[in-house]
Amino acid sequence: IVDDGLLDLTRYKTPDPWRAFYAREALGIKTWDLYDQVVGAYGGRLESLLSIGGDAEEEGGQEGEKANRFKPVVIFKGPFNLQAGRSNNHVIEMPRYVGSVRTMVIAGADGAYGFQEKTTPVRSPLMVLATLPRVLGPGEEVQLPVSVFAMEQNIKNVKVQIKTNDLLIPKDEKTKQISFEKTGDKIVTFSLKTAPRIGMGKVSVIASSGNLSATYDIELDVRASNPEISTMYAGVIDPGKTWTNAFPMPGMAGTNTGVLEVSSIPPIDIERRLHYLIRYPHGCIEQITSAAFPQLYLSDVMELDEHYKARISNNIISGLNRLKSFLIPGGGFSYWPGGNYVSDWSSSYAGHFMLEAEKKGYALPAGMKSDWLKNQKKLARQWRRLSLKDPYHQNDLEQAYRLYTLALAGHPEMGAMNRLREEKDLSIQTKWRLAAAYALAGQAEIARQVTTGTATDIKPYTGFYSSYGSMERDWAMILETLVLLNDRTNAVPLALKISESLTRDYWMSTQTTAYCLLSMAKFAGYSGTSKSMAYSYRYNDGKSIMAQTEKPLSNIILPIGKSATEGKIYIENKGQGLLYARIVLSGIPQTGLEKAAENNLTMRITYRDINGSSIDVSRLTQGTDFIAEVTVMNPSVLHYKDMALTHIFPSGWEIRNTRLYDIKSPQEISTPTYQDYRDDKVLTYFNLPRGKSKTFIVQLNAAYLGRFYLPGIFCEAMYDNSINAVREGQWVEVVLY
Repeated sequence: IVDDGLLDLTRYKTPDPWRAFYAREALGIKTWDLYDQVVGAYGGRLESLLSIGGDAEEEGGQEGEKANRFKPVVIFKGPFNLQAGRSNNHVIEMPRYVGSVRTMVIAGADGAYGFQEKTTPVRSPLMVLATLPRVLGPGEEVQLPVSVFAMEQNIKNVKVQIKTNDLLIPKDEKTKQISFEKTGDKIVTFSLKTAPRIGMGKVSVIASSGNLSATYDIELDVRASNPEISTMYAGVIDPGKTWTNAFPMPGMAGTNTGVLEVSSIPPIDIERRLHYLIRYPHGCIEQITSAAFPQLYLSDVMELDEHYKARISNNIISGLNRLKSFLIPGGGFSYWPGGNYVSDWSSSYAGHFMLEAEKKGYALPAGMKSDWLKNQKKLARQWRRLSLKDPYHQNDLEQAYRLYTLALAGHPEMGAMNRLREEKDLSIQTKWRLAAAYALAGQAEIARQVTTGTATDIKPYTGFYSSYGSMERDWAMILETLVLLNDRTNAVPLALKISESLTRDYWMSTQTTAYCLLSMAKFAGYSGTSKSMAYSYRYNDGKSIMAQTEKPLSNIILPIGKSATEGKIYIENKGQGLLYARIVLSGIPQTGLEKAAENNLTMRITYRDINGSSIDVSRLTQGTDFIAEVTVMNPSVLHYKDMALTHIFPSGWEIRNTRLYDIKSPQEISTPTYQDYRDDKVLTYFNLPRGKSKTFIVQLNAAYLGRFYLPGIFCEAMYDNSINAVREGQWVEVVLY
């Protein structure tokens, strides 16, 4: 028994088993093996493929409970036995639902099959239906319209009341009375205001008349439109000494989290940096890979409980599965889902992650590795040095990284490696990456020859280069090579430089952050320094807890309460070596703190009606269709690549996907490289040539009555934080007239 609306979305037909089982088929032979299902086939890797478990012990999970706005009617009963000449009656209790359902019955016996279907309206004498936006923000006000349906003549007086949790606060009466003179429907409205915090809001609407009653439940997320911010406090603790630090919380009550990070090696600020990667809002293949890649090595440097292990495992498996949407015919990976050309660096980067994940025991999606390997080999053999007309292209480094991944996969292309080695004027980065490929291929002496006399000093450069790199990212790749060559003398000072960069209040791109973390994890695994730690810690007035580990780094989640506005930590070093302590706090600040700014980028936002005239959106009539038009201009002499425009809209406005409609605008509409529509935001990605501008539009509708917050608009270069523009937010209203 299934909701007709669901079936209509996919044009689902009631299954006909007879046609399926007795269909004519071409003769074919299928072969397969069960090798990967045989115990011991993978040796020590088999246990890594199994689910670690433990995640069910944490109620709600780390991310908190999410609202389920759409609860479809899907009921399955049976199978039942029906004797010849007999009939069965089944009583089905329907959930709260207004509409129609299709009942589908499938029967079979001794090779005979049949099916039957019937569509039935679902109604009761008294029904109620309510609606709210998909999401709301803290401190917003919204009108809750409730439709009450009286389907019988004897229903005259109906009492309608609402019950809410503490996130949705009624502004006036919770109960209203309506009267019916005949069958039909009427609308009654309640006013709600959200609390100044985030979570899941719930409201129940109960309509009653005599002994009849009907209930309708709504769940929705009260989400913050502001981005999460992080603060960090650090200290160095000598043996036998105690470090104390008091700190305020960075965000609204209920949004704050805190982690204590203690290490015996130079700190790498892993919690803050990894948190940044996981929460990064954009989803190209580089950023998805960067979020998952460093998590492969956390167990090498940290003591992890079972829940943390399970969460990391899920993140890595999710990252591997998401790579499938970037795979294109021929085996390479595109930069955005559904792309039609191979992104050379991203394809090697994603393949690198795939290979390292397989070494850690993760199963790869079927066929993905073999197809990718064929493409990598093909490109490696066909590679030719490009001219330097494009100053951002790192053609030789792309080939070196491709060769590195092939060597890592156990398929070194020695001919291509030797050809690249003979090229003149190779970059510093290319030489070190090529040396790593030789080292993996078992040619350590040649690797040392390639890097003899090669410096490790890299000049700062922009992330617009085709490898999405930076000076720090290249240090990390060099450190990885030094670890392969067992060159501790040169690795230690480079690791200290990377540690200093990671622990500064310093912006890093996703590529740089991920590579610095994974290279430091590999360095920590072989550095040979004493890694054991012993210390005690106490948070606020809680008990003192002893911590001891043989790993070089430990992370402890602080028990920050939902109402906490400040905290205090005490840490005593009970070991023999120096300890580095860091407190990383994250939270979402109150709405309305954005400040307008333009840095090497100009941005203009205009709102227009459907005729193209400018309008003021601070007060709109319900039902108004209008257009948000954003124009971004590049005022510099540089070509901007990989720009991201984040446009979040008020809860009371609904987004109409312009890809489904023919929308006209007074300005020429630019075509983005990729666009991602969400419930309350549109993410637009594009390149911006020097001196040029691009205009993007979103069609909107003022759908819900109330007072809502229009967040600030943000545009940035994803790999260069010196290029961005922000427009401040404002409060807007949707009124009846």
